[in-house]
Amino acid sequence: MGKIYLVRHGQASLGAENYDQLSSLGVQQSARLGEYFRSCGTTFEAAYSGTLLRQQQTLSHILQGLALPQLHCTSNPALNEYDSHSIIRGVHSGVIPSPKTPEGYKEYFRLLRLGLLSWMTKQSEPENVPPFTIFSDGIVQLLRNVQAEHTQSVLIVSSGGPISTALAYLLGMSDAGRIELNLRLRNSSISELHFNPKAISVISFNSLHHLAQPEYTEWVTYA
Repeated sequence: MGKIYLVRHGQASLGAENYDQLSSLGVQQSARLGEYFRSCGTTFEAAYSGTLLRQQQTLSHILQGLALPQLHCTSNPALNEYDSHSIIRGVHSGVIPSPKTPEGYKEYFRLLRLGLLSWMTKQSEPENVPPFTIFSDGIVQLLRNVQAEHTQSVLIVSSGGPISTALAYLLGMSDAGRIELNLRLRNSSISELHFNPKAISVISFNSLHHLAQPEYTEWVTYA
């Protein structure tokens, strides 16, 4: 039986001019995850990530921690995150709140929830974002390709949207449930799938075993 480790990228730069890069903490989270995999004796047949910088940086630091710099890695845009600002623009024409304050953070994610539901139910067509069916089908097809091509452990580094979409598909969840999975995913968290030629099953969700020790309490982040 093969395993798929779905890993969300490390902490990015929410509220900065360029969100798509790891923060210094995001680098530490990613390297720590690689060290954890190595301590557990976990090895990978292959690795995949999206083409976004924060995803590729996360994979690079995981592999450094694992001491597996030569692992075969594939970039696939199906693993890229949706454009959250475009999603919000689908339901909100005003200024997008800054998530740098508690009030702004709360309002930003309230609007994101509304935007995601509108996108998923075809009530909006956000600019520069594919229809949700295309977004979802790309992720599901990637999982099927992994299922067909591999027999051992595979590492997939992506973002909250693609990971929650994959999990919700496998679990038969509603759109509302998919959104809640999305917004609960923590940075550098692991969701584990098992697969054989006939089926793919969800085994765990959003785990942070690599940050379980008290000294890593402040390393747990969501954005």
